[in-house]
Amino acid sequence: MPFRCDLPPTDFTRPIFSIILGNTLLSTLPGISGAGPTPKKTLFTPNLDSELVLNGSIQSQPSKPNTPTGCPTPATITRAMMELMDLTPLFINAGLVNPPVIPCLDVYGVPGRDPRTQDAVPKAEELYERGYWVGRYFSRCGDLLVLGECVPGGTTTALCVLRALGYKAQVSSSFITNPLHLKQEVCDMVVARIGREGITNPLDIVRYAGDPMLAVAPGIVQGFQGQVMLAGGTQMLAVSAVLSKMGVSLPSIGTTEYVKGDPSASFEKTAREIGVQAYYIDPDFGDLGHTGLARYCIGEVKEGMGAGGAMILACMLGFGPEEIRGKIFQVVQAFS
Repeated sequence: MPFRCDLPPTDFTRPIFSIILGNTLLSTLPGISGAGPTPKKTLFTPNLDSELVLNGSIQSQPSKPNTPTGCPTPATITRAMMELMDLTPLFINAGLVNPPVIPCLDVYGVPGRDPRTQDAVPKAEELYERGYWVGRYFSRCGDLLVLGECVPGGTTTALCVLRALGYKAQVSSSFITNPLHLKQEVCDMVVARIGREGITNPLDIVRYAGDPMLAVAPGIVQGFQGQVMLAGGTQMLAVSAVLSKMGVSLPSIGTTEYVKGDPSASFEKTAREIGVQAYYIDPDFGDLGHTGLARYCIGEVKEGMGAGGAMILACMLGFGPEEIRGKIFQVVQAFS
């Protein structure tokens, strides 16, 4: 498809781009997450991707910003957009296994635990409140907040939260073939546990079933006094669902056409059920002349690290398709 970008109706002068980093131990289950070369190494992905976005390279350990098939990580796309827009992103440590090597705003969370057997985010309400004050602080710095995330395994926690909140959702995956059976097995156990204990409060559901990002992001949205666009796929649908059940006015979501077109997921349908407005960008990677980026068009990776929202923000700031595509090509070629 040719380049296309939906733009939300908004008026702003001082955009902020921020990404929430976190881990869930579900990402270490074999086959459930493609956000790393091995299940154990998925725990390093937020650290490495944030280093790449901020510094333009990864120096902390040997690593290539590509999947084993040569598909560039979405962090390279986000890095390209930060260079194009001359923006410096702010990262939020919601709960990482490994200490970040870049400056982060720390809300002192811990990594998400396995929700099949224990509360995933024991201090979900505290993280929500800390997120609220982060949002209030951001309000003094800008009038538009584009908020992304990086949580490997987070589509599975998103599925658990969406289902526990009553939505018959299917979530996306960074794999070409979505491991739906593995996610469903986890989700069935988690939702059954929540049902047995009669949990209905949205933050309690995050405590039982979510990850630290899913606790912090709703607080930031509540605290920010300007306009918000959530940058991400089905994980941001879970954030929207939590906010909806809390009775909060919903921000928009900005993501890629690759998430929208995922036949194994239900992004558009679930967005309508929640009542959230989504905007999409199709950067036409299949016609860019890079074989790795073309793999996005067949369903690999699809989205992450706020990449879709970053590209949409570039469009909102007046950058044209050739400027956006050219910058992405330049950056991924450098890493190749």
